[in-house]
Amino acid sequence: MPRLDLAPFRTGSETLHGVGWLGLATVFPQAVGLGATWDETLVRLVAEAVSVELRAFHRHRPPVIGTGANSLQAWAPVVNLLRDPRWGRNEEGYSEDPVHTARLGAAYCRGLAGDHPTYLRAAPVLKHFLAYNNEDDRCVTSSGLRPRVLQEYDLAAFRPIVTAGLATGVMAAYNLVNGRPCHVSPLIETELRRWAEDLFVVSDAEAPCNLVELEHYFDDHAESHAAALKAGIDSFTDHGEDSQVVLGKLREALKRGLIDEGDIDRAVRRQLSLRFRLGEFDPDLDPYADIRPEVIDCAEHRALALRAATESVVLLKNDGLLPLAGSPRVAVIGPLADTLFEDWYSGTMPYQVTVADGLEEALGKVVRVEGCDRIMLRSPSAGELVVDVTDWGAGMLTLRDATTGRYYSLQEDGSLAADREVIKTWFVNETFHLEPVSGGVLLRNVRTGLYAAGDGRFTARTPGDAECWEREVLVDGTARARAAAEDADVAVVVLGNHPLINGRETEDRRDLALPAGQEALLRAVAEARPETVLVTMSSYPYALDWADEHLPAMVWTSHGGQETGRALAAVLLGAADPGGRLPQTWYRGELPDPLDYDIIKAGWTYQYHRAAPLYPFGHGLSYTEFTYSDLQISADNVVSMTLTNTGARHGSEVVQLYVRALNARYEAPRLRLADFRKVRLAPEESVELTFQITTDHLAHWDVASGSFTVDPGDYEVLVSRSAGDIVLTVPLTVDGPAPLPRAVVGTRTSAIDFDDYTGITLVDAGRTAGDAIAPNGQPATVLFRSADLSGAARVEAEVTGEGRLAFAAADQLLAEIAVPDTGGRYAWTTIAADLDSALEGVHDLRISLHGDVRLAAFRFGS
Repeated sequence: MPRLDLAPFRTGSETLHGVGWLGLATVFPQAVGLGATWDETLVRLVAEAVSVELRAFHRHRPPVIGTGANSLQAWAPVVNLLRDPRWGRNEEGYSEDPVHTARLGAAYCRGLAGDHPTYLRAAPVLKHFLAYNNEDDRCVTSSGLRPRVLQEYDLAAFRPIVTAGLATGVMAAYNLVNGRPCHVSPLIETELRRWAEDLFVVSDAEAPCNLVELEHYFDDHAESHAAALKAGIDSFTDHGEDSQVVLGKLREALKRGLIDEGDIDRAVRRQLSLRFRLGEFDPDLDPYADIRPEVIDCAEHRALALRAATESVVLLKNDGLLPLAGSPRVAVIGPLADTLFEDWYSGTMPYQVTVADGLEEALGKVVRVEGCDRIMLRSPSAGELVVDVTDWGAGMLTLRDATTGRYYSLQEDGSLAADREVIKTWFVNETFHLEPVSGGVLLRNVRTGLYAAGDGRFTARTPGDAECWEREVLVDGTARARAAAEDADVAVVVLGNHPLINGRETEDRRDLALPAGQEALLRAVAEARPETVLVTMSSYPYALDWADEHLPAMVWTSHGGQETGRALAAVLLGAADPGGRLPQTWYRGELPDPLDYDIIKAGWTYQYHRAAPLYPFGHGLSYTEFTYSDLQISADNVVSMTLTNTGARHGSEVVQLYVRALNARYEAPRLRLADFRKVRLAPEESVELTFQITTDHLAHWDVASGSFTVDPGDYEVLVSRSAGDIVLTVPLTVDGPAPLPRAVVGTRTSAIDFDDYTGITLVDAGRTAGDAIAPNGQPATVLFRSADLSGAARVEAEVTGEGRLAFAAADQLLAEIAVPDTGGRYAWTTIAADLDSALEGVHDLRISLHGDVRLAAFRFGS
């Protein structure tokens, strides 16, 4: 607005674990790796470094696209919970636990924002609201959140950060929740803005258009943009740099009376308030205006990157092989042995220290073997290609030119060229399937699904139209790896994922298995050299059952950034204690459906998973020994205990405090994290730790009252090394009156406030507000425990659709009501019937839904 001397507002810079997309910048461990540190102080320092570099980019570097200054609105941290480890964006979150995630997310926000009482160094924006944990069809899938899961789990990661005033904004998620797109969710106002009225809420990229084009939730864009603005979206990231498209849709909405100037003023006011806090209008008073470009990748930040990468390393297993003693001959083997990868939200690493580099720097010469096959592919049309083949799982292979090391990539015209030094584009064209057929293989591009045809281009849609390639192994990568392992004292095998392949934004993994080629390589090396250390460098957990059974030592790290190699070398050689602890469960066996967001019933996370995992939440070993003792709890619920380093080395321990309810009337978590503390101790050093147990730690969401409550009864407070290694336990008793039965007579009861269910799905009752339930199969039943039916003689229900409802209690049918076709999913009506027989007292009430009927609420009358 030139007349007001108001510059354009550029929304959002990526700052998840370093400044992303703007050029060379310090790259710290992925967020899941920062989560593995369990260290709030360290996470805050990392965020401080990131925001300092962002300030330098803002003032001294032009944007990569468009004009103006790089935004100081920092799109981080991600506080979506890592419910399903197959999530393609697992690397972006901190943890599967809301307490852990909120604590580290709060620390990251503090580091981004700075300590000035008036001005922000950067403006933290939490991502992504809400219940976003799947990539496949993410814009059209709905996350079903019953009230307990909503309040106790998904909102619990956002609530502490927002209520403390640490986040300046929140980004809405692509998905739907209970059938309603997150960009028009009433939870923006009823929850987020209840916690912080001036929160600046932004859309995700292109999500406003999805309301019409993919989700078909509204008929046109004027209607959808109006609904999003009124729901609380203040900033529309849509159509790239062309803001006129969005403004045109909002002008049309204003013209049609769908919004008014007050709706616009509210959003503008929030934006301007944020810009004031960033010092835009007070440049002479801005305490961060003098930050120079020299801070980018400065020595201090390099040292911090090394510290963060080191602290994030988790020792999964150790039978005494680690730390490596003396000066062993080491063979470093595997597809990640001598390379580092950037993920989609990484900055560009200014340098790279690989695992092989780090060990060689410490030990002298090491042997480096990638372990991939070098093959010749020969076809009549394309001639001969000599490539190195790497397996990234699900049959997805990369082919690198044996001479240049560049990746073969599918070109726009369907041809093939070895022109990519790194894989880091939105559309990944560098992965292929080699499908065996008689006489050779077919070469198929993963993204397009097209085969190489006889004209040398990827145009064939079926195997019958594809060209057959001869495949000849020139170098057996596994044989080379075996030979290197046999000649070494120790083999360090570095396996894992490429962050842009088989598990990334827009693509979930199918399972937890290691890529087959990597698993075969590991087994061959371990057979040749029993002294094998497995280093898993990955964005997510793997099912490492064979390795856990057969190998003497195993380590995990995320993609740890530019200093990954030095960090791992320090841990493997004992210069540093492995201080990381797992931020999520490493499961065995089958997992629930990825779209089943009900952690209670599905059995997700350490809180509800019933089978023994491979490695539990919070797991991680040390090179020293720690003893826990003297656990006590005072009358005012202060828990105290003593931690002693009884080993011979300095080390760190993460003391984890859990609680659980005993004999609960609801399905309580097996354990629930209440607090944690990371402690560093010298040999024979002790420290007394104290923790305050509050009602928040013991409360659950009571669906009958619609509020958090603490039931009277018996609880346990548990001090643990992990969710699977409880060390000390102390009882805790809560006194008070017993909970009252659920009142259903004369009271409107929301159908979604059930205690249990079978065969239902959660749906929207209207486009702007309300939830309902609908059958997802037969039988579809909801259970309401301890319902007081005294005096009930009649029942009425708010329904839509067509079918019938049946009400039963105490093995007795109370009423059955036919639902005539109401004329549409939002055409709600109230139906009623007298009870067939009266039933006095407190009973478990069951409601069965048949046909295409939706139920929003019911009420018993006298």
